[in-house]
Amino acid sequence: MYRLTYFKILVAGVILWTSALSGNLAVKGETVYTMAGDAITDGVVLIEAGKIVSVGPASSVSIPAGWETLSAAVVTPGFIDAHATVGLSGMLNQAHDQEQVEKSSPIQPELRAIDAYNSRDELVQWVQNFGVTTIHTGHGPNALISGQTMILKTNQMSITDDILNPFAMVVGALGQGGLSSDDKKSPGTRAKTIALLRASLIKAGEYLKKLETAEEGKEPDRNLRLEALGEVLNGQVPLLLTAHRHQDIGAALRLQKEFGFRLILDGASEAHLILEDIKEAGISVIVHPTMMRAGGDAENMTLEMAAILDREGIPFALQSSFEAYVPKTRVVLFEAAMAAAYGLPFEAALESITIDAARLLEVDDRVGSIEIGKDGDLALFDGDPFEYVTHCTAVVIDGEVVKDTPR
Repeated sequence: MYRLTYFKILVAGVILWTSALSGNLAVKGETVYTMAGDAITDGVVLIEAGKIVSVGPASSVSIPAGWETLSAAVVTPGFIDAHATVGLSGMLNQAHDQEQVEKSSPIQPELRAIDAYNSRDELVQWVQNFGVTTIHTGHGPNALISGQTMILKTNQMSITDDILNPFAMVVGALGQGGLSSDDKKSPGTRAKTIALLRASLIKAGEYLKKLETAEEGKEPDRNLRLEALGEVLNGQVPLLLTAHRHQDIGAALRLQKEFGFRLILDGASEAHLILEDIKEAGISVIVHPTMMRAGGDAENMTLEMAAILDREGIPFALQSSFEAYVPKTRVVLFEAAMAAAYGLPFEAALESITIDAARLLEVDDRVGSIEIGKDGDLALFDGDPFEYVTHCTAVVIDGEVVKDTPR
């Protein structure tokens, strides 16, 4: 009898160990926002080997024996930060951990985010603690063309080929962000920034033509700068331009019309003054953070921007952006809460940091909603995620519980 009992205990232990090893996880929520339909009351999400295998009400989804189980008042998809510099702009605010902008030249699209990202910087863990599981991060908006961005999970400690997108966009800035901080260096005016961009895009187009028409063995020498801009011109990656004032937004739209590249507007503090032009161009917007300081080019920003874009039917997502002062980043959860407080409906606010962000970044086949076959990325809360007194109680990435203490 004792041997039989010991055997049963041993078998149960093996089942539990095997379950944990294979990533089998069940998450129960009083309310589960799947972002793929109506919210589920008393819902269950099953994750196996890092992927969601079942989701539905507890009455129809049974939890297999031995699976690790988490419970929460509210369960959402893991949040997506649509534009950040986290991992490049470090926690310490010192020269040695500020990698987001290289000022030696106004146009440097060849600078790869993957070469500067610090996965162990404290800010990566910080945003993860609030449910942010995917970030679109890279070079910041303080140069005409500052470099590249990438998309990855906040639990990835080593940069390998399995990140969501190692080269997501080329990023730049118009207006004050694109001007040189040195009076003796170019560009010094808005007209000069656009002239430099046009000239660089023309050169990139010529470079692409030479590559296409050159005889074998007579191809032009590799040019990393023109290669990166060529990716923009041939539609492989979008050009993400930070533009706050209406005239800078207009300049960005004219560039897009002239060269035909995919444009995404970033910041867009005065988008409400030029809505019809944005709609006509079919451009998506990564909205300025609701809590950024209203100064400089952003002096005419509005806390209602997300609500305005939602009413106009303009696709958008929210971001943490670059922070010039410590702690160097915002949290998109709080940005969505503020947007909701200023007129954005609850569901739309949640969409702006989940499925809408995933669609804008073209990773919605993997993340952004709780659906069968997608990555097992979840955020768990003890109440309404947008309430100040609510805590993020657990975070799951690819079926792994990366945080299980309240924040």
